[in-house]
Amino acid sequence: MPPHGRRRLSSLTITLSLFFLFASTASAVSAVLGIDLGTEYIKTALVKPGIPLEIVLTKDSKRKETAAVAFKPSKASRQDPDVLPERVYGGDALALSARFPGDVYPNLKPLLAQHFQSSDLVSVYKRRHPELQPFPSKERGTVGFKSSSFQQGDDLFLVEELLAMELKNIRANALAMAGKASTIRDVVITIPPFYTAEEKRAVVMAAELAGLRILSLISDGLAVGLNYATSRTFPTINEGGQPEVHLVYDMGAGSASATILRFQGRTVKDIGKFNKTVQEVQVLGTGWDMSLGGDVLNQVIVDDMLEKFADSPGLKKLGAQMEQIRQHGRTMAKLWKESERLRQVLSANIETQASFEGLYHDDVNFRYKVTRAEFERLASKYTDKVKTPITMALESAKLSLSDLESVILHGGAVRTPFIQQELETVVGSSDKIRTNVNSDEAAVFGAAFKAASISPSFRVKEIRTGDTPGFASGAWWTADGKEKQQKLFTPTSVVGAEKQVAFKVLEDFTFTLYQQVFSQSGQKIEVPVTEVQTKNMTASVKKLEDTFGCAGADISTRFAIRLGPTDGLPEVVSGTVSCEATEKKGGVVDGMKDLFGFGSKKGEQKPLAEDAEGAESSSLTVEAETASSSPKESQTAEPVSAEQTPDEKQKEATKKTQTIYIDFTSEPAGLPQLSTDTLQRIKDRLSAFDDSDRSRVRREETLNTLEAFAYKARDLLEDENFISASTASQRAEIEDKFKAASDWLYGEGAEATRQTLKERLDVLRGLVNPVQKRKDEAVKRPEAIKSLQDALDQVKVMVDVVKQAQESYSIQLEMASSTSSSLADSASSASDPSTISASPETTSTSSAIVDDFADLDDDPLTSTSSSPDSAATPSTPLPPQPPPYTEADLTSLISTRDEVQSWLDAKLAAQAKLSPSDDPAIQASDLTAKSTELNQQVMKILQKQMKANRPPPPPPKKPGKGTKGGKKAAKKGTKNSVNIEDLLKDLSPQERKEIERAMKDAEGKTNGEDSGGEGGAKLKEKLMKKMEHGEL
Repeated sequence: MPPHGRRRLSSLTITLSLFFLFASTASAVSAVLGIDLGTEYIKTALVKPGIPLEIVLTKDSKRKETAAVAFKPSKASRQDPDVLPERVYGGDALALSARFPGDVYPNLKPLLAQHFQSSDLVSVYKRRHPELQPFPSKERGTVGFKSSSFQQGDDLFLVEELLAMELKNIRANALAMAGKASTIRDVVITIPPFYTAEEKRAVVMAAELAGLRILSLISDGLAVGLNYATSRTFPTINEGGQPEVHLVYDMGAGSASATILRFQGRTVKDIGKFNKTVQEVQVLGTGWDMSLGGDVLNQVIVDDMLEKFADSPGLKKLGAQMEQIRQHGRTMAKLWKESERLRQVLSANIETQASFEGLYHDDVNFRYKVTRAEFERLASKYTDKVKTPITMALESAKLSLSDLESVILHGGAVRTPFIQQELETVVGSSDKIRTNVNSDEAAVFGAAFKAASISPSFRVKEIRTGDTPGFASGAWWTADGKEKQQKLFTPTSVVGAEKQVAFKVLEDFTFTLYQQVFSQSGQKIEVPVTEVQTKNMTASVKKLEDTFGCAGADISTRFAIRLGPTDGLPEVVSGTVSCEATEKKGGVVDGMKDLFGFGSKKGEQKPLAEDAEGAESSSLTVEAETASSSPKESQTAEPVSAEQTPDEKQKEATKKTQTIYIDFTSEPAGLPQLSTDTLQRIKDRLSAFDDSDRSRVRREETLNTLEAFAYKARDLLEDENFISASTASQRAEIEDKFKAASDWLYGEGAEATRQTLKERLDVLRGLVNPVQKRKDEAVKRPEAIKSLQDALDQVKVMVDVVKQAQESYSIQLEMASSTSSSLADSASSASDPSTISASPETTSTSSAIVDDFADLDDDPLTSTSSSPDSAATPSTPLPPQPPPYTEADLTSLISTRDEVQSWLDAKLAAQAKLSPSDDPAIQASDLTAKSTELNQQVMKILQKQMKANRPPPPPPKKPGKGTKGGKKAAKKGTKNSVNIEDLLKDLSPQERKEIERAMKDAEGKTNGEDSGGEGGAKLKEKLMKKMEHGEL
């Protein structure tokens, strides 16, 4: 068996590795998503091959989805605990808030990972949505909800589970846009810069429950900056350029944040000897205010509406108190929904109003009017909060306002006029306020670009980003009975940075990684993030001491700790214990190295002698030295021999760092993790909801089909063709059944199951479809009969063609036989030796002609055999070409025609005896099939005809004059030469004399002059012209 660490991979292992490599590569060619997870809205961008950075539309074709999910109760779900209520998302969910305020869950993001008892955000949410029923979860103490439309014991819907439903809906919309063949799993989600480890893990949990895999979490400000950088190029710092510093001010529904970004170009090494310039976006500092956002501005309007509504005469008659109104779910849902619209209108208008009917009570109506000045007066207490994120970000980055080139605005609430005015006051000039990015979609585009840059399926512009954790982090542990603490990263450290941290501990221990976050009172507190427990540290230290002789004081314990590239949380990458120990030489391994020439090169290896004897002696010496050292001796510290050279002494004294890796386990700290059973229960419930939604969709499709069929029957009963294809009793039955079905649909059928609806639909179809089929057949039959008759006529014509071809062939065959007999008699008389005479002069002339024209190319149509008897033997006529059709083809045509004609006559006779209301004896589909059969027979014959008439392929081109092949052909003088005897036979006497004179000149025999070249050329030219014009 090969030693450990040197095992060769088997072919099966390599094959499986390649298979999984290619499988993972194939699966990587999938779409990726960027999600801007906002408090009020969720925006999604899709990146797919062929779809670069495209906003995913909702089912209503909107570019953003309202962050809300609702359970629409039904009678079945209330009565049967196994029946799940319908889930509704986005704007459709908010539309149900006035009817079912206790089953609509909007703006859940602030509740992620919040402790139910201690978080102020939970109490604020309960005050805004009084009809909802939040409860603390048993395992974690975080927020969960109970639903009156869901009867499943005391199980709560965790905020993470509800958010997972919304993300699943987003993923379904993206799949509908990308196509059914696409798969979507990888995603980058934006988060606020103030998210702690618990909130980040809650987002990751919700995404995983939705079937998504987080590639990275990216802060809102960095996402906006990344989108800003995609279309710009910044100064290159390697070339003396100064980086640009911008501040992104993001104010959404739940919070306001400021992110200071540094934009710059950098020249880095590319492949080979080339360089490239990349763009860099680095977060320098962040700040935030969690009490400032669109929701608190909406709350200002709601409070004003409540005060004015409480003073209205209609409500005073009822004697309702302010607290009673605040606890009324439907009233608060209506007011909260309208406050959002009023605030948005006031951003563009100086006043607006709203009207409510049946508010709090069916008989109470309320009209509300507000101006922009009144709204700004009501919200004046939030004016000073606008600068808080900017001040905090500048302090974190250690910069001043003068260092900023611009303030980039992002978020819906930032459009509020007094917010922009306050920002101009804080910055000191309106020139620095920029709106050069899409304030609604810049973050989602940046997140999608980040996802595409991480995914191996896409190649995008190289922009290197550097996010920050937002909070400082460190480590706690106990050593020698004392609490130890060490700071690791600052709030502005770059995510992905790694540090080697030394611990003065030599036995197994536990240490905690923590974050320094802000409490609700604004105080810094240290919150545990990860618990790390070592496993083999004590044994590893003992091994260093026993095996390598390390002293305890010389042993070093180190852990590599980094800010995780996915979530920016501190995590342990690896751990080691090590020491410097004297390396002992001379063992078996070192001997083998020396034997094969891998040992020390100083004085140990001698060049081989030129003679064979020297080589043999040198080899023997090495073998003897290797055999003399045993493994036992190599591990024992022996005194250095006096015969050793100084180099060997230095070799024995070399020290080497001995390192052993530490095994450890990491567990999330802070909020307790959900148990395996709870996670499985949540996954099962989400799957059950998915199945229920699919079944509901199929039921609605069946219901719609049944309703459409019922309306269709009314039109059919008035159609003349339908009336002629049915009897009066059939129409009466159809009318009664459809009337009963219509009444049932608007009664009990509204809550019927899909199976019941399908049974009703099948009954109605059983009545209508036979009549409809007769009606359709009556319309299609005449055209189908005409087509079949045409096909029969074509077969008849083809039969005549085949017969004529066969008769013509027979006549030609007889004529050819008669001609062959006559030619045979003539040939026998011409072959008498007494009639044949040849003179030497004629023979020499023919030889000269052949030699002179040997290099002419033969015309395949005019050349003949060059055999000596060809001129004297009369040509035999070729036999006639047989037709391409056989007797079997003719028989098949006639048989098929007769069968189809007989079948058609019988069917037409049977159909003539039937009434229009009877089922047809002949169907259009059968007629079409017969027509196809006849057409195929005709096409088979025509294809044979076309194949027979196809011209033969041209013969291969023969070698011409001046080529190597031409010279060879000229030497042979038979196969590739023109038969001059045949050519002379077709010429006039004068032309024949000119040719003979030219031949003699070509041979150079006339007056001893060499004039044959010109005469031969003219002769060839004249002959070629006659051949081209068809005269020869």
